[in-house]
Amino acid sequence: MEKIEVNTYLLNKPFTTVSQPFGEGVDVYKVKDKMFATLARGKMGKADSNYWWMNLKCDPDEAAILRDIFDAVIPGYHMNKRLWNTIILDGSIPQGEIERMIDNSFLLVVGKMTKAAQKAILQR
Repeated sequence: MEKIEVNTYLLNKPFTTVSQPFGEGVDVYKVKDKMFATLARGKMGKADSNYWWMNLKCDPDEAAILRDIFDAVIPGYHMNKRLWNTIILDGSIPQGEIERMIDNSFLLVVGKMTKAAQKAILQR
């Protein structure tokens, strides 16, 4: 997936906004003010990579499995490495798998919200 496709997919999630609280070059995606993804060129904003890097929240067991399966999935860069993965968008991971990882990150964050917030988000 390319940056534009990823950005569109992320922003199509209900109640999602994007901002740059960490500075220019690092997009932070939030659902109801709770972060579920980041997207930046290279090492989260450093211009030493030709690829976009995306951080996504992940179940700890699944995070480890994904790192074993895909070379382009590494422990979350500048994140809690147990709960976050960095996905290097180098074209080696199928689009459907990237979308599934995004969906899981979104649902993990929504799952920690109040029942009322969950209902409002998931019914949309």
